[in-house]
Amino acid sequence: MPKSFGARLAAAFETQGQLCVGIDPHAELLEAWGLDDSAESLLTFGRRVIEASTGRVGIVKPQVAFFERLGAAGFATLEILTREARDAGLLVIADAKRGDIGSTMDAYLDAWLGKNAPFYADSLTVSPYLGSGVYLEKMGEYFERGKGVISLVATSNPEGESVQLSVAQGQFSALSRINQIAAGPGDTLGPVGAVIGATLNLTRFGLNLDDQGAVRTPILAPGFGAQGAELTDIRRLFGNASDSVIATVSRSVLEAGANGIARAIDNHKLQLEKGLA
Repeated sequence: MPKSFGARLAAAFETQGQLCVGIDPHAELLEAWGLDDSAESLLTFGRRVIEASTGRVGIVKPQVAFFERLGAAGFATLEILTREARDAGLLVIADAKRGDIGSTMDAYLDAWLGKNAPFYADSLTVSPYLGSGVYLEKMGEYFERGKGVISLVATSNPEGESVQLSVAQGQFSALSRINQIAAGPGDTLGPVGAVIGATLNLTRFGLNLDDQGAVRTPILAPGFGAQGAELTDIRRLFGNASDSVIATVSRSVLEAGANGIARAIDNHKLQLEKGLA
């Protein structure tokens, strides 16, 4: 049987640290890299990010929207890149924020996590606002094959407060309870993660991240780098939960350009290591 997602994530943390590099080829970045706005450029861009990430970090996070905007050609490129990232030994978190009900959600999960999925992903970001049961009740077979999901809880965009303030702690507690049940034998990290922005005031959201059992909930944390949160502040921001944070950086690394991205990753990794020390 494959190792659980939580076990593989813990192994990535142990060997490569907790930094995650986003693969976000938006049009402005492509131009800054001297590339045109085409599927071929997405492939060049993505391959350079994967190359620079391999051996430096254990996790990459392609933002699906930047591929989807180019239609079938963009999706074909994403298929190639997710599999090349896997073959390079990287965990792949597909940032697609899917969420629906019934057979529609079945189709989303099959597209990203299924045995014959066209895309490769170890974990998929999902939206819980049609009810978390619409995906969690279907996840048993995926957990058994080493897949995971990461649910929106408290996102880094200010607009999210109008929906998330009153429900964030309830959602986080529910994910924690599920992880105690769904984790593999001996796992310290569960297969169900939470998206919690690094720029947020967690007290304002009523979030108590210490409200967990023996199996911790992985926390995918956007907001580091260009959005203003400092990797050196991770302990102040996330307290005792810091060791389960997937610290995501995108623009602050990608803006270094094709020739500077490796150095930028190294610098960010060093900052994170100082923050966790």
